[in-house]
Amino acid sequence: MSDLVPRIEECRVCADRFARTATGHAPRPVVWFRPEARILIAGQAPGMRVHKSGRPFDDPSGDRLRDWLGIDKATFYDMSRVAIVPMAFCFPGYDAKGSDLPPPKICGQTWHNRVMAALERVELSVIVGGYAQRYHMGVRGGVTETVAGWRDHAPRLFPLPHPSWRNTAWLRRNPWFETDLLPVLRARVQEVLDG
Repeated sequence: MSDLVPRIEECRVCADRFARTATGHAPRPVVWFRPEARILIAGQAPGMRVHKSGRPFDDPSGDRLRDWLGIDKATFYDMSRVAIVPMAFCFPGYDAKGSDLPPPKICGQTWHNRVMAALERVELSVIVGGYAQRYHMGVRGGVTETVAGWRDHAPRLFPLPHPSWRNTAWLRRNPWFETDLLPVLRARVQEVLDG
């Protein structure tokens, strides 16, 4: 583990790929975990704001996610308690239409299993979005189906939709998410943090 974080931070395996995107940016891995963390937030990939700041979920999506979890910024960003591990550590860039590109598979293939092996104390995994759900849960269905089946995985694992503003309509169509899932998730987060 001692050399894993710096090795990921120095990774440039996607430099050519990112140079060819509409954003034409250089890699900037955002690495946010320590082996003693007890909660894992498994996500998709950093966005442009996170690419610039170097802090995961440093945007309105992060505000919504912290609200869903029932924790403040200080707790969320305490790497000794919460590990934030996306499927790709770098912002993948935008396509020609301005949409986020998917996380490059090479990142997960290169680093993900090593990171998961280093996180031996995780008691709760929060799996955000379809890319992470496919990897961590082996699901092939859609996000709605996966999140609706959350009881099958609790209390060790909770699948969530991405907290992006783009999913506001999804939240309105699925009120059970806020009334049924979130109270149980918040209680579990607190139980793990207090344990």
